[in-house]
Amino acid sequence: MAIKWLGGKVDHPMSDAKRARELIDELPSNDPAKALEEITHWLDTINQTGEFKLNQRFENIDLLDSAARKLVRKLSQDYLLMPRQLKFQENRLWNANFGLWRQLGDGYLHCLKQYEDGLIGMTIIRKSLPVIVARIIRALTHQLKWQLLRYGPVEPRIWSELAQVYSIADQQGFADSEIAIYPGVLGESKVRREFLTAMMFSASSPEGLPPLRQEIAERTAAHLASAFRISTRPDGCTHCVDLASPGPPVRLFKGVEPKATMRFIGAGKGLADLHQLIAKILETGAVPDGVNLGGDYGKENVIGTFRHLALYWSERPPARSSERRRSAGRITVVPGLNDILKTLDPSDDDTLDFSLNQPAGSGESWIVEDVSEGGYGAVIPTVKSDWIRVGTLVGVRSEGSKYWGIGLIRRIVRDAQQQRHVGIQVLTKTAIPVKISRSGTLSFTNADRGTEQAILLSTGPDSKGEIGVVLRCGLFNGRDRLDMTVRDKSFQLTPVSLVEGSDDFDWVKFKAQVRAGG
Repeated sequence: MAIKWLGGKVDHPMSDAKRARELIDELPSNDPAKALEEITHWLDTINQTGEFKLNQRFENIDLLDSAARKLVRKLSQDYLLMPRQLKFQENRLWNANFGLWRQLGDGYLHCLKQYEDGLIGMTIIRKSLPVIVARIIRALTHQLKWQLLRYGPVEPRIWSELAQVYSIADQQGFADSEIAIYPGVLGESKVRREFLTAMMFSASSPEGLPPLRQEIAERTAAHLASAFRISTRPDGCTHCVDLASPGPPVRLFKGVEPKATMRFIGAGKGLADLHQLIAKILETGAVPDGVNLGGDYGKENVIGTFRHLALYWSERPPARSSERRRSAGRITVVPGLNDILKTLDPSDDDTLDFSLNQPAGSGESWIVEDVSEGGYGAVIPTVKSDWIRVGTLVGVRSEGSKYWGIGLIRRIVRDAQQQRHVGIQVLTKTAIPVKISRSGTLSFTNADRGTEQAILLSTGPDSKGEIGVVLRCGLFNGRDRLDMTVRDKSFQLTPVSLVEGSDDFDWVKFKAQVRAGG
């Protein structure tokens, strides 16, 4: 048996440096998920083996960390870009990514504990302590992100460990030291910068973003973190955390009293830098060189995410447009434009009462928690709604109503019991199915040729003379006029602006004019 305080022989394959490198070389090259699972397994076994000297433990974890780096980047992209319907593969990729970051974080935390306990290898690794602390924070940030990609809940230990390791760096005076966390230019950072990335990402209301935009948000926070502010005073800050009572950053309220364990944070100069990035992308149509968002996600996704961040990093976050009232009841919900159009079942008769002849039992029944003029807060049944994500278009019908409305999922939070609580913005309480075609191709004799179903969101124009229409993605290009028929009238639609879009639908504002002869 190994005598721990003398650093005896360790009963583990990776206790031999040559065998450790062989294990890395033997990882499957044609199955990245399998390779990452094997790396995670070896990290777990190292974390469960207490006999490693500190320097030996760190070297092995670093070896596995290095081998995982390219794999985790690829699998992260695969997860973000894959269809949500592939649940088995989605779960495998989520578990592979989160599991790797969990075991890496635990491994580096084990190194830190051995260092604090003064065990064998401490002297050799003393210079690596800032790197270990920074890697712990980065691993915890990725754990935070991966839990939020499923809309939580975030484990309390993540906040506790973030506070613990940042406090160590702060107390020992290296929180603001420039260090090479990983090889290469992108690996250079500071413990303070890593901590602020996690805090400001959490402060960005990520539960209001779909997974792809959450990834952009976390990468943006990392890019701008050097300009963020952290202080023992609230001046110039928007949020605070208490290192002695760990939790997510909370918005500052007027008259808050600082105490020694509190840290105040804010976007600082990063907010101005973010606005400059938005202006640059709008001018050039491309993300500037040197801004690493992890992939090419398209201008609309990037700009949409940046604007979301700008709102939540500002001193005045978005205010609720109407009062929320507690309520008890149910709503019936239909997901996605295709199913909504099937449920509305438009006909060619001379009536606008499209509430008739709805399929019995169509849609899912959700429990309403609160109601406002702008929408609902609801609870989704645990076994339902694998399709749900922020930005999903839904058909909504309340109890006792004959009419279907249209809404958008704006927020998702998962509680400790794994129930999902959602916020739904209602776009209209009465959805009117219509037919759309390219201008000049529609007539009453060929009304079904070249037409698409769509949804009109109002019975008349707004104060600007505009109407809102929800179309299938791809029909709107921002230039061409469209023709719309509803009931016995035909209108020509002139595009004004795209309000919101996804791979499922476009919500567009138009100017409408009655067609001659319509």
